[in-house]
Amino acid sequence: MDSSAIPNSNGERHEFYQNVVVLRHGDRIDNFDPDWATTAARPWDPPLIENGRVRAFCTGGYLNSRLGFPIHRVFVSPFLRCIQTASEVVSALCAVDDYLDVSCGDGVAIDSSKVKVSIEYGLCEMLNAQAIRHDVAPKDGDFGFIISELEALLPAGTVDHTAKPVHEELPRWEETVTDTRLRYEHVFKALADKYPSENLLLVTHGEGVGVSVSAFLKDATVYEVEYCAYSQLRRRVFQENQSFIAEDFEVRTKIDETGVSYYSSIATPNGAMDDSA
Repeated sequence: MDSSAIPNSNGERHEFYQNVVVLRHGDRIDNFDPDWATTAARPWDPPLIENGRVRAFCTGGYLNSRLGFPIHRVFVSPFLRCIQTASEVVSALCAVDDYLDVSCGDGVAIDSSKVKVSIEYGLCEMLNAQAIRHDVAPKDGDFGFIISELEALLPAGTVDHTAKPVHEELPRWEETVTDTRLRYEHVFKALADKYPSENLLLVTHGEGVGVSVSAFLKDATVYEVEYCAYSQLRRRVFQENQSFIAEDFEVRTKIDETGVSYYSSIATPNGAMDDSA
């Protein structure tokens, strides 16, 4: 249970809110250096630029101070830009000292018990030519992710090796946009259902953040997701006799406040639901 727990008067049924934050990675190098991919060994897997690392670390600090609830688990796409983003965010979430004069997670002392991190293939980039150009994608379809090497890039002591992923391998190349969006929605729900008493942070790609709004807010159209933009989902969860029953997710993201721009006929500009709708 966390700080959002709702007291129960009858002593039999416990209810509380579960929160899921869905975060886009930081600034990727190929969008700032057009020639980067021509000499890169892995042109389909760009890293962050330095400003991207700084943005990710600052976002972690912002989440730590502004969310109003703790993050217990982090799940991250295997693409390098997401791993690097998660590393910076987790360092900020787990920092044990003030770090006002620090711009990224290098050398920040952390309490690794605060958050556990796992790599989740289901949070990966949309695997088609709309997201990854054919001239950049690996010719054999093998994206070459080595999980042990990626885990080594995450803050020491935070990786949970016991967590079983929803997707145990990457989706097939040339999945459709519709299939990608259904994948994201399924993974969000599946991860939340696996850990119903914990708050989650999911580090993924722009399309994934967009789906986290459009899939759970009626009539929503997402038209921009900035670097390190995030959405917040919340649902009420009930525990009875060791079993969990959850309500549907509600979107708590305010329009344009966290880097996600969207339109919905039943949401006001500040993100609140319109009771007249």
